[in-house]
Amino acid sequence: MKTVLTIAGSDCSGGAGIQADIKTMTANGVYGMSVITALTAQNTTGVTGIMEVTPEFLSKQLDSVFTDIYPDAVKIGMVSSAKLIETIAEKLKFYNARNIVVDPVMISTSGSKLLQDDAIETLKNNLFPQAVLLTPNIPEASVLSGISIENENDMIKAAEIISNQFGCAVLCKGGHRVRDANDLLYYDHKYKWFMGEKVDNKNTHGTGCTLSSAIACGLAKGMDLDTSIQLAKDYISGALKAMLDLGKGSGPLNHMWNIN
Repeated sequence: MKTVLTIAGSDCSGGAGIQADIKTMTANGVYGMSVITALTAQNTTGVTGIMEVTPEFLSKQLDSVFTDIYPDAVKIGMVSSAKLIETIAEKLKFYNARNIVVDPVMISTSGSKLLQDDAIETLKNNLFPQAVLLTPNIPEASVLSGISIENENDMIKAAEIISNQFGCAVLCKGGHRVRDANDLLYYDHKYKWFMGEKVDNKNTHGTGCTLSSAIACGLAKGMDLDTSIQLAKDYISGALKAMLDLGKGSGPLNHMWNIN
């Protein structure tokens, strides 16, 4: 069985972060492992507390995984401080980690900045160059590229800037757009659109975590990037169409929709 490691924060309500990642990996037929960067107190209505792990404990978790069950792919989600990012980057380089997918969780759905400037710079300098794929949403792609994204041409330009800067593929996610959920993949000086219908479902908690994890699953199985992205989009569309309705806010997806 192929193995995938998620490095991210815990969501006690189960809809995003580590919990969403593990469910996604299970539903996509790989063995999921986790290194937790922070505990969060959160539910479908918001986050009320965050408790980061220490860099030393984060390092011990990474050593424990890589020296025993070496992952075929690695997905990285929210890491909120520069020191933790440095620790992850050092260990991934030391262990020669492969198929690294980074979901640069920098901007919340409401538009709030989640990372300090020094943490963003550490992400860019230490972690992004090791990735095979970055999966920014439109606000995050705007921050990383330094340009305002108003239309499809802007998405292409932003993805090109990011890809050229960090030497990796970039999937600019279009879910923030009102009319569609088309994503733009840019790599090797070429781009490709992945079309997606906008599912009329207010429960979208954890969609970014789920998509990046599903892509990592495909890469772990030896699929190419295009196939991994397409299958991940199909999976997340099914999870949205299942219309799970839990919680008082923006609820979670049904990660198990394809398991009988």
